[in-house]
Amino acid sequence: MLIDGGSQKVMSTRDAQKIASQRSLDLVIVQAKAQPPVARIMDWGKVKFEQQKKLRENKKKQVIVQTKEVRLSPVIGEGDFETRQKAATKFLSAGNKVKLNLRFRGRMMTHQDVGRKVLLKMADQLKDLANIDQMPQLLGRQMSLLLSPKPEVIKKVQSEKKSKIKENQDAKDED
Repeated sequence: MLIDGGSQKVMSTRDAQKIASQRSLDLVIVQAKAQPPVARIMDWGKVKFEQQKKLRENKKKQVIVQTKEVRLSPVIGEGDFETRQKAATKFLSAGNKVKLNLRFRGRMMTHQDVGRKVLLKMADQLKDLANIDQMPQLLGRQMSLLLSPKPEVIKKVQSEKKSKIKENQDAKDED
């Protein structure tokens, strides 16, 4: 079966190929397993180009989320804690996920509750920017907690990205 524009005709493959070659178009099989097989006359290069164009547009709109790591210790000082908090805030503000890792050394393993408190304190400090994806979990000698940026933060990052793209396009147009 041949689909040509809006009409449908049943004809041999050779006849369909002749019609396609006369019009300088391609004969594309749409459904090979159907009885009779369905083919369409079209410009395959144009269709392929349109598909690639859609993929590029979707890729531009895609947000790539990376996971950044912040290392802590159960006996961390207040100044170091604030430094790590600032780093985590910067990562979350950029739209990235943050994995808080806390490593236990030596006899610290007996005080896992202290480590859990440090992680939850950090998560509490960042609650305006992030949601907890994964509660503190112990893997070997490391306890980790996963934070992801809140939807409002992601929207803000996306709008900033769009405005930068627009500014770049405007600058190119001026040149």
